[in-house]
Amino acid sequence: MPNAKALFLFFSLTILSLSLSVAARPFVLVLSQEDFKDDAPSDPDSAVEWDEFGDSDSQKSEDDLDPGSWRPLFEPSPEPQPQSESESLYYSALHKLLSGDARAIEDAAGEIESASESGYPPAQSVLGFLWEMGLLRERSKSKAFLYHHFAAEGGNMQSKMALAYTYTRQDMFEKSVKLYAELAEVAVNSFLISKDSPVIEPVRLHNGAEENKDALRKSKGEEDEDFQILEYQAQKGNAASMYKVGLFYYFGLRGLRRDHSKALSWFLKAVDKGEPRSMELLGEIYARGAGVERNYTKAFEWLTLASKHHLYSAYNGMGYLYVKGYGVEQKNYTKAKEYFEKAVENEEVGGHYNLGVMYLKGIGVKRDVKLACKYFVVAANHGQPKAFYQLAKIFHIGVGFKKNIPLATALYKLVAERGPWSSLSRWALESYLKGDVGKAFMLYSRMAEMGYEVAQSNAAWILDKYGERSMCMGESGFCTDEERHQRAHSLWWQASEQGNEHAALLIGDAYYYGRGTARDYERAAEAYMHAKSQSNAQAMFNLGYMHEHGHGLPFDLYLAKRYYDEALEHDPAAKLPVTLALTSLWVRKNYADSLLVHMIDSLPEVYPKLEAWVENVLLEEGNATILTLFACLLTVLYLRERQRRQAAAVAGEAAQPNHPNELGVPAPI
Repeated sequence: MPNAKALFLFFSLTILSLSLSVAARPFVLVLSQEDFKDDAPSDPDSAVEWDEFGDSDSQKSEDDLDPGSWRPLFEPSPEPQPQSESESLYYSALHKLLSGDARAIEDAAGEIESASESGYPPAQSVLGFLWEMGLLRERSKSKAFLYHHFAAEGGNMQSKMALAYTYTRQDMFEKSVKLYAELAEVAVNSFLISKDSPVIEPVRLHNGAEENKDALRKSKGEEDEDFQILEYQAQKGNAASMYKVGLFYYFGLRGLRRDHSKALSWFLKAVDKGEPRSMELLGEIYARGAGVERNYTKAFEWLTLASKHHLYSAYNGMGYLYVKGYGVEQKNYTKAKEYFEKAVENEEVGGHYNLGVMYLKGIGVKRDVKLACKYFVVAANHGQPKAFYQLAKIFHIGVGFKKNIPLATALYKLVAERGPWSSLSRWALESYLKGDVGKAFMLYSRMAEMGYEVAQSNAAWILDKYGERSMCMGESGFCTDEERHQRAHSLWWQASEQGNEHAALLIGDAYYYGRGTARDYERAAEAYMHAKSQSNAQAMFNLGYMHEHGHGLPFDLYLAKRYYDEALEHDPAAKLPVTLALTSLWVRKNYADSLLVHMIDSLPEVYPKLEAWVENVLLEEGNATILTLFACLLTVLYLRERQRRQAAAVAGEAAQPNHPNELGVPAPI
């Protein structure tokens, strides 16, 4: 079976050279004329859902946008804010919950219940999380749903995410779309005005932690040698380094804690040294009041200076300020449109989005929904999250397009997942890199409940990889092996539902081997087919193997060959395992009762004895050489078998006739 824990050694070895690709695929929108509505839109001002540029909450901080945020635990304010009794109890409980100490976690559960009884929404949300996990209590989805409902009613955004995801899984799109719409609006209000915030790519631990440590090393923040060198260069007066250090602190990139005050200081120093890119960020800082008192006039001045240095995204911020009348004498839609058009002329996707808003609303131009949508589609296909938000609203309400609630839900979810609560992912990775696996698991589990696919796969991987070290807590203490298997299986299943092909493969393996669930070859085949539909080479290889042996699929050597060929077409790295597999097919076809076939089929009996060798030697030292040697071994055995048959034929014994090589695989001579 095709993976490192395969059913027998031959395919254990071969499958190791297949690479897994679980990188997020781009969300590309393609709209046709049929999607448009023929009827003219109603008066735009009659739809209360539409605002001009989506900044109704722009005056709020991220803590205000995400009440009950876990941020104080990871990014404490230099000046602690006064807290109510329930709030103090809540954060005390969170601190203990993430401590990794079993006794402290028990105390945390009690404190969360006490804070919840007082009606404090963030505590109700975490209590729902505890019921969902079954942490020191019997797992109950109904109680989890109830507490998340109360918390959401009280304004807790993380519970709204959990409820929206629950409704979506149940195809209750009319309910989920309303929640995701609200969450997406909050997320949009936390974005920058002139350009997109850098996307902090979610890291899949199972695809990088062991195989690509250099990539993860770049997320170690101030402990990273590269950052220390960069900071040293900045301190010595290098303008470009000053800008980069400021950028890292402003957005919390590369594992750094966000610090707007440090970012402001570095940007100002960089400007003094002639670094123009800092000007645009200074405009953003003053417009949002991040680490400094809000000042739209200074924001406009900095953005204007940036635009003169050919930083064309600054035109978006300047146009926005003219639309709102902030930092300028008065609103001026004509100038705003001119600035947005300049951004478009210079291939700034934010300009497409802003022009789309003007045409959608009819701000300073004749309203044209179709033209607005064209601008939004261009921006969305370049990854502009605010464009996804506007398109989601269009499909949700049915303005210019036919209503499409499932599509609107998916688009809202894309935007909502970039809200302030997404910082949990950064803190989880930071904890993991510091070796605090238990804290990382808890944070990823929280995000998994909120519907983040990457968090679901990471939490599942930690359970599988680290076992007891994962600090998994069950109904009566630390999780048993069975409880961990069941939780990991559930998490992998959720991730596979959201398109994670690696998760689908593992679900297939779980059913194939009976790990954490009953063995079921047919369901294993279904999971592999799901991964195959995403062009996953390893899934194709698995399906070929199952057809070759008649496990869960009809015994069919021709279909097996087709799947093996497809695996090679989609992943050139599969050449060696596919060649060996096709050789096996040829041998099985032409010498069905040969010693070699019996030897291959008997390998499952000896595989358990070789498992430790596969893990401790093969996985550490690499498999290319061993695969080659193993292929040579099979070839030698085959040649000996053929020599024996030829000798028997010469002696007058009845030899088995050679069949044509109908599979088209050359004999391994």
